[in-house]
Amino acid sequence: MKMSTNRMETSGIPTIIEDPAVPPLWFVAPEGFHALPVDAEPGARLSAADEFTRELFPEGDAHLWDSAAPFYAGLTEVFADAGLAYSAMGVFSDDNGGVVHFSFTVGAIEFPYATSEEAAGALEQSLRRDPGNDSRRITLPCGPAVSNITVREVTVGAELTATGEEAKLLTGQIQVFIPFPSKPFVAIFTVDTAAMEYWGEICDMTAAVLETVSFGDPSGDAVPVSCT
Repeated sequence: MKMSTNRMETSGIPTIIEDPAVPPLWFVAPEGFHALPVDAEPGARLSAADEFTRELFPEGDAHLWDSAAPFYAGLTEVFADAGLAYSAMGVFSDDNGGVVHFSFTVGAIEFPYATSEEAAGALEQSLRRDPGNDSRRITLPCGPAVSNITVREVTVGAELTATGEEAKLLTGQIQVFIPFPSKPFVAIFTVDTAAMEYWGEICDMTAAVLETVSFGDPSGDAVPVSCT
């Protein structure tokens, strides 16, 4: 099975991170990305989440929108309080009429290193200490970066399953750490999904987004992020 590609084409419109705590950064996301209102004022998050829910489920009804909006408002609050500059839900159709779902977030942390090359080397060395990580040094058009891929099995509580019994769920995470070229910061792009049957397609999509990341005018050739 494959994800439908009709909504995976990039829009060509850059998503600009305008968080005052984060240096200038932009990237281009596929049309199937739906951004959570993490930049909304706390008092406006519920109404903003309601608008988000209606956009995410355009064919839904009032019952679906009203029941889902508080969940996404809570999720928005968690992500905003965590300091994330951007968060989105990726929703794509598969060839069988189903839905492929994953989360995509962007944040930045201060990282006191003199050059982006030095920062990437330190990050790679640190991440490789965990044997459960697949960490690799990569090169993107915007500069050096480090990818870190993990696949884990999590237990879903009985209260959350249709059978009323605990279930094991395989999940995957892609994190890419990109040092800013002239600021002591590192951007962190994270994709989380339980749709592991579409892992290859999600990885390819993530690589395509990363190749559009820019701290100014993009230039140079990209080396794709590998999930193998």
